[in-house]
Order: sequence, then structure tokens, then C-alpha cells
Amino acid sequence: MPARVDSTDPDGIDYAWVMQVTFVLTTVIGAPLVAVLSTGVRLPTWPARVSFAVRVGAVVWFCTAVAVFLYARRRN
Repeated sequence: MPARVDSTDPDGIDYAWVMQVTFVLTTVIGAPLVAVLSTGVRLPTWPARVSFAVRVGAVVWFCTAVAVFLYARRRN
């Protein structure tokens, strides 16, 4: 029987794990954070709302990715 395809034995940091955890945490933390931050900003049109969500979401994603990477590097 061949080895399972979904098993890995990474040397060093498991970047797939970092990407998956970053995605989940950004979704779980980022969506409520963008919603809360949007209450203090006047967003009269849909393009303004989308622009705000993208700008704030990008910062949340970047900070989450760096934090997860540093955690994975320290854990390794």
C-alpha cells in the first residue's frame, strides 16, 4: 500500500500549517475587528466600505501571519 498523500514530515517550519492557521485566525479575528472599527468611520457608499474592509483586513492579515510564523519558528 502506498504512503498516504496527506502526510508530511517537514524539516523546519511547516509553512502549510502557518498558512492554514493564518487563514483561520484572520477570518475569526479579522471579521469582527473590521466590523467594530467600521462603526467609528463614516462609510456612505459600498466602494468606501469595501475599500475600508480591504485596507484594515490587509493589516490584520499581515500582523496575524507574522505572529503565526514567529510562533511556529519558536515552537520548532
